Amino acid sequence: MNTSTTASAQAAYDRDACSYDGRTASYQKYRRETVGRLPVQRGDVVLDVGCGTGLCLGMLRDKIGSSGQVVGIDESPQMIELAAERAADHDWDNVTLVESAVQDAEIPVTADAAVFCATHDILQSRPALENVFGHLQPGAWIVASGGKWAPAWKVALNFYLLSVHQPFVRSFEGFDRPWRLLDEFVEDLTVDDVAFGGGYLALGHVPTVAADA
Repeated sequence: MNTSTTASAQAAYDRDACSYDGRTASYQKYRRETVGRLPVQRGDVVLDVGCGTGLCLGMLRDKIGSSGQVVGIDESPQMIELAAERAADHDWDNVTLVESAVQDAEIPVTADAAVFCATHDILQSRPALENVFGHLQPGAWIVASGGKWAPAWKVALNFYLLSVHQPFVRSFEGFDRPWRLLDEFVEDLTVDDVAFGGGYLALGHVPTVAADA
C-alpha cells in the first residue's frame, strides 16, 4: 500500500470530520438500509466498524435498545471526537467508542453482529477483518455497504464515483468487489447492487461451526 496515499486518506478524514455529515448526506438512505438489513434484537452487542462521526450509532441503538451495546471503532481522532459528542448529546450510555486502527483495536466485547458502512479500506485489510471476526460470536451477522465500480460501460458514473471516493479511499484495489475478503469469513454472503450499480449491500453471518471442526 502506498504510504503517501494512506496518509492522504487519513488526513482527509481528519481534516473534513466537521463537514463529513453534510458531504455524505446523500448516502444516509443507504446507511438506513444497511442498518435495517441487520437482523439483531434487543440486548444484542454490535460493532460499528469504521464508525466515523457516528451516523449509524443511533439507528443501531434503536434496534438493540438500552439493554444492548454498540461499540464504534475508528482511527481518526477527529471523527471519534464528533461521535463521542453525538453519543453524549443523546445520553447514549451504552455506546462505547474505540479510537484505533481496526487491526490494532482492543475490542472490549464479543459481539452478536458487525456493521461495515462505507469502509472500503478496512474491508481490504485481512488483519483488520481477523481482529473484528475474532470478537464475534459464532453465527454473528455481518452487513457491509459502500461504493464500488459500476459496469464499465457506465463511464460517467464511474468518473463520478472516482471523484466522490478518491479523497477517502487509500487504494482502489478491490473496488470492483469490495466484499471479496468477506467471502473468506462469512457464510451465505448475499450481495445486492444499489445506486445504479455504483454501490452494494452485503449480508451474511459467521459460521456457527468452525471450518476445521
